[in-house]
Amino acid sequence: MEGMGMTVPAEHERAEWWRGKRVFVTGHTGFKGAWLSLWLSRWGAEVTGMSLAPPTEPSLFYEANIGERITSHIGDIRDAELVKRLMAEAQPEIVLHLAAQALVRQSYSNPAETYATNVMGTVHVLEAVRATPSVKSVVAVTSDKCYENREWPWGYRENDPMGGHDPYSSSKGACELVIASWRNSFFNRPESPRVASVRAGNVIGGGDWADDRLIPDILRAFEESRPVVIRNPSATRPWQHVLEPIGAYLRIAEHLYEDGSDWAEGWNFACDADDIRPVGYIVDRMVSLYGGDARWELDKNAQVHEAHALSLDCSKARQRLGWRPTWRLDRTLERIVDWSQRRLAGEHVGSLSEAEIDLFLSDMAAR
Repeated sequence: MEGMGMTVPAEHERAEWWRGKRVFVTGHTGFKGAWLSLWLSRWGAEVTGMSLAPPTEPSLFYEANIGERITSHIGDIRDAELVKRLMAEAQPEIVLHLAAQALVRQSYSNPAETYATNVMGTVHVLEAVRATPSVKSVVAVTSDKCYENREWPWGYRENDPMGGHDPYSSSKGACELVIASWRNSFFNRPESPRVASVRAGNVIGGGDWADDRLIPDILRAFEESRPVVIRNPSATRPWQHVLEPIGAYLRIAEHLYEDGSDWAEGWNFACDADDIRPVGYIVDRMVSLYGGDARWELDKNAQVHEAHALSLDCSKARQRLGWRPTWRLDRTLERIVDWSQRRLAGEHVGSLSEAEIDLFLSDMAAR
């Protein structure tokens, strides 16, 4: 594997490295958490998940039968004692913290819940880690929206200030401050767990049915033969397939486990600069790929504030980790449409999704 000071495994050896590792995943029933849990179980890890019940119906968690492949607990990370007890029972070596309230517009309607889940939930996970001596490696997922957004034309770097205009974004900035504080205050000895935060761009892929998110909104409209209503076609985002950041999170977890505290810091993972595209480009490509009577129209209603321009600088991940995206945006959109249409045609979602992971890993190895 590329990078500095590597004792982590090469790509073809990674599955064997993960085999038998005890891994605790928060948010395992969500979109990213379900894909992560499926990937880890395919590699033979012993996964324990803690999350609320799947947030959507349908859900990838249920359709792919992920609960049958891992130890699954339905619970709330706002319950500090429950988090601590479940982690103590699992005795994990690696913790991947994904549980969150993840929608900007929902944060406007319920800001207190957003902060309680995102900020105090992260505190509860880190406190449970402190009480669980088996943990060696912690990867806490925040968001590209953790940065103070100045509508710059260039990408934000890991050492740029935290901030956030809306409750969701500021809660993620606050998460980063919590993680840094716990790292400096409690995880600062050689024998301490190593804690990294990871910040990804707009993550898209098959198996996402969340309300008020672009790709699910597009696919629901297409499947129902109605136009998808787009509220801000000129907004740009660093779009990436869901498997891109998941693979990166696993790489960081490996480094923390094997190489130590040099990797215990913030990390950006996003698409190449020329894949930072406006919403209008995404919906036009999806219309073309889906075919039939797929179409879209502009939402003329007033909207709450959302960042217009947002991108991440991933130079550090490229230089130190040797990381770069595997699938370009057009390839990602092709895979989403293919996955969605094959599911509608009756293919088993678990097998379909495992094949998607295998294809992604094959393309990664062939780069």
